[in-house]
Amino acid sequence: MFDNLSDRLGGVFDRLRGRGALSEADVREAMREVRVALLEADVALPVVRRFIDAVTEKAIGQDVLRSVTPGQQVVKIVDDELVEMLGGEGHEGLKLDVKPPAVVMMVGLQGSGKTTTTAKIAKYLKEKHGKKAMMASLDVQRPAAQEQLKVLGEQADVATLPIVVGQQPVDIARRALEASRLQSFDVLMLDTAGRLHVDEALMAEMNAVAQVASPAEVLLVVDSLTGQDAVNVAQSFSGEVPLTGVVLTRMDGDARGGAALSMRHVTGKPIKFAGTGEKLDALEAFDPKRVAGRILGMGDVVSLVEKAAATIKEEDAEALAKRMAKGQFDLNDLRMQLQQMNQMGGLGMLAGMLPGMKKAKAALQQSGMDDRVLLHMDAIIGSMTAKERSNPALLNAKRKRRVAAGSGTEVQDVNRLLKMHQEMGRAMKQIKKMGGLKGLGALFGKGGMDAAMPGLGGMGGQGGLPPGLPGLGGPKKK
Repeated sequence: MFDNLSDRLGGVFDRLRGRGALSEADVREAMREVRVALLEADVALPVVRRFIDAVTEKAIGQDVLRSVTPGQQVVKIVDDELVEMLGGEGHEGLKLDVKPPAVVMMVGLQGSGKTTTTAKIAKYLKEKHGKKAMMASLDVQRPAAQEQLKVLGEQADVATLPIVVGQQPVDIARRALEASRLQSFDVLMLDTAGRLHVDEALMAEMNAVAQVASPAEVLLVVDSLTGQDAVNVAQSFSGEVPLTGVVLTRMDGDARGGAALSMRHVTGKPIKFAGTGEKLDALEAFDPKRVAGRILGMGDVVSLVEKAAATIKEEDAEALAKRMAKGQFDLNDLRMQLQQMNQMGGLGMLAGMLPGMKKAKAALQQSGMDDRVLLHMDAIIGSMTAKERSNPALLNAKRKRRVAAGSGTEVQDVNRLLKMHQEMGRAMKQIKKMGGLKGLGALFGKGGMDAAMPGLGGMGGQGGLPPGLPGLGGPKKK
């Protein structure tokens, strides 16, 4: 998300940082470019005006222009204003400290991803906060909407209210409340019906449900891909329904991000979650500080670490650490690493969350390389026998041809993968010579990554990616 905006702003700020001194004219010229970038990213005009005015006023102050690093100071001001525009410091979570069950009412237009988001949040509350949640579909308009929520509940291992054919939304809400009280549920998620557009019938139905359910949270689900339309929808709902927060869906597909930047200003309510994919665990708590860091190319290492902790099994990490300590690293280990990278969102996602990795990410895109590379590499390793994976030295020319044919790749792709594995193996041995991971950590303060792991070429060149990765081709052309 925010790729286009991030690239545009990155170019503006690189020029500012490259100057030893800044004049007021330099700052105003840069702000004009930022203004255009925000408008092209589909940010609402009133939001852009307010943002540019606030940044310009602070940036042309004498303390900034006369400072030793004026360009860096301006970037800091932009970062602070972005955080403010997105909702201030820290993630604002759901307020569920009420007498159970705490009712969370989901509202929005048809097609915004409301039902899937309901299941995602229920799963999130269960796994991250230990809450016992029940879901109930009040959507009697869309065919099979109630069945869809039931299936999602089974996938997320979250209880759903049994379906009673013909029952109306308000009656379903009453029955859901009674059932959740009797069964001691902490949270009740109400998935309300949507329409193709905002109308009086939709608002009347939602207000009737809200009077019966007394929700602790009313979350507006908005499709970020609709850009300025999403902002208009949010305006319509906020004037009719007592919203407490916003959930933006399909943020993984929105390279502009204007809806996210406009939503707080338009509704006056915090963005609480962002949907980042179709899977039920593709939901992120929306943290303005972290998102601003991603937009300005400063990375989001905290989210990356959290994603790693949620994805990587502790026993797998411990087993790999023990093997690394012994200088061991076979193709089974490499395959596990590749699968973990894929589960964490792929190369593009990882590069976007690491500070200073924008150029590496751009190089990946220019080379035509995407996350299919990880799948191709996994297919190559999967086409080997167990003995070959444990002992890659067994792979002679004949075996390589068999592996290439089995994985739909070329022999040179197999060779590149093996070379990559050899270089990583050599790095593991170097780590062992330095006294294991603790010894490696001690070197980070003495020359950085290049000194610690010369075999990997530091973080330069490939941007810290495993050697040999960018050269790997795709599947064999028919």
